[in-house]
Parts: sequence; structure tokens; C-alpha cells
Amino acid sequence: MAPEKSAGCLHLLWCFERRFLAARALRSFPWQSLEEKLRESSDPALLRDILQKTVRHPVCVRHPPSVTYARSFLSELIKKHEAAHAEPLDELYEAIAEVLTAEESALCHRSYLLPSGAPITLHESTAIVSHGTTGLVTWDAALYLAEWAIENPAIFSHRTVLELGSGAGLTGLAICKTCHPRAYVFSDCHSHVLKQLRSNVLLNGLSLEPGATSDPKSPMVTVAQLDWDVATVPQLSTFQPDVVIAADVLYCPEVTVSLVRVLQRLRTCHGDHTPDVYVAFTVRNPDTCQLFTTELGQAGIPWEEAPPHGQTLFPYEEHSEMRILKLTL
Repeated sequence: MAPEKSAGCLHLLWCFERRFLAARALRSFPWQSLEEKLRESSDPALLRDILQKTVRHPVCVRHPPSVTYARSFLSELIKKHEAAHAEPLDELYEAIAEVLTAEESALCHRSYLLPSGAPITLHESTAIVSHGTTGLVTWDAALYLAEWAIENPAIFSHRTVLELGSGAGLTGLAICKTCHPRAYVFSDCHSHVLKQLRSNVLLNGLSLEPGATSDPKSPMVTVAQLDWDVATVPQLSTFQPDVVIAADVLYCPEVTVSLVRVLQRLRTCHGDHTPDVYVAFTVRNPDTCQLFTTELGQAGIPWEEAPPHGQTLFPYEEHSEMRILKLTL
């Protein structure tokens, strides 16, 4: 195999692996590139490698995606294989036979690979809105903030971090595993989200018991119930964060206003030592983004936009515009 073809195949495998483990939309996979590779060679090695990087991946075997997703993926893979007029590949049909007999669950797993290759695995709902909340799935701004944090570990190293609206927990888990914070506080207000959040923290090898870890690099982790509308200054004072973060929490005007109000209370309880604040969001509705900056201005909270990053680590949805604002309380 020529070096440039080898590099092309490696990138193709990388894309399939990252997108499958994270259960991204099938339309976002590089199917056209795969078709070209299959037309170039009848060697089944590439398809075998794709199986090993997806449904046979050790992470996927331990923590599989939804059955429906795996079935749809394998069906599409078989279509591409048959369109190339290649000989039947037993491994493909064995894999789909397994998922055809598997039972679907209301929960599934999504996994994201860190720069080290270690996974973060999340137990998520198969529905975008479940139990009346959007917090049971991971949104793109959480990935964006996590990747930015991994590129800027000094902001979090040996510091106490409070995350507002942690959702499934991806951003915080990435920071805990790569940025070495002293302590990390996941927070949310919905009981179902908090239950799943605790499960995801434990699933990824972190402890919620004070002093339970002997690893000096492992932070003290807590999961707190925090309702922005009713949180008091004394309650917020107990967290004593050096850094406050939030991702994808600007999805409606009411929540946006609540976020600014809780930031105002955080400013009140810290005196001269105010935390650094970073808010990441996907630009879905420009009016909501404008409302956020307007509310910040009225609250006397200055902000500046952090430089964008390349979005090269995690598999994002296509055509998502994301931003991170640094606020000064």
C-alpha cells in the first residue's frame, strides 16, 4: 500500500472510530471516501479494520451505543460493501446478526477519546428531550468547551472549578482527567440529570467520596443540586470556585436571564476574589446570544470572546458555530 494511501486509510479509520463511538449522525460519516477506497481495492482489510474501530472496538463492546444506531450503521456499511461488488464478508453479516437479536434500551452509551486515547464514556438518554429536560444528552458546546480546556489546562490546574448546568458531564470529566483541578463541582437542577451525572462520574473512575482516592492528581469531585432561580448567596458561597464554567445553557430567554442572575450572586459572595468565568454556546438563535450580552451589560459584567480553536479532537455536528465568552465578575 502506497504511503499516501496508508495515510488516507488511517484518517478514514480515525473518522469512523470517533464518530461511531460518539454515536454521531450517520450522514456525517465519510461514506464517499470509503466508497472510493473500496473501488480502488477488493481487499477486505479496510472493512475489517472499520469493524474493529467501531462495533468491535473494546470501548464499544463494554459500553455499546443504542441497538438501533448500531443496526443502522452496519446496514449502511453493508450497502457500501455490496455496491463495490466485493465478495461477501462474513464478519459484517455476523455483526449485524448480533445486533438484530439484541434488545433496545432507553439508555445508551457515547464515548469520546482524549488525546491520550483514553475514553470518556457517558450513559445518555436515546431521546433529545427526556423526563422534561435536555440535560440527559451531550451538546456540541460541551465538546467545544472540553477541547478548549484541554488546550488550556493552566486555567484549571490546582484550582476549584464550579460547572453550572453540567448535563451528562462530558466537559467536567474531560477537565478532571486532563487539567488536574484541585476540586471539581458538577451541578444541575434536575433530579434525573443529577442521577445520571453521578452515574457517569463513577463510570469514568472518579470518586464522589471525600478522600477516597490516593492519586494526588485526582480531584475532589462533588455533584450538587443547584437551581439558579432559587440559589442563595450563602449557598453559592460554599463552593468557593476559582473558575466557573457553563456550556450550552443559552437555549431559551428564561434560562439565559437566570444564568446572568446567578452570576451576579456569585460576584456578590466572593468580594475581592472573584472567579474566572467561561461560557460556551452554540449560536442557534442570534437573538438569544444578543440577549445574553445585553443582560451581561445591564448587570455590569464585562465580557470578551476567547479565540476560536480548531475543533480537531471531538466529532462535532456539521455547520455548528460555537463561541466561548470570558466574563469578568
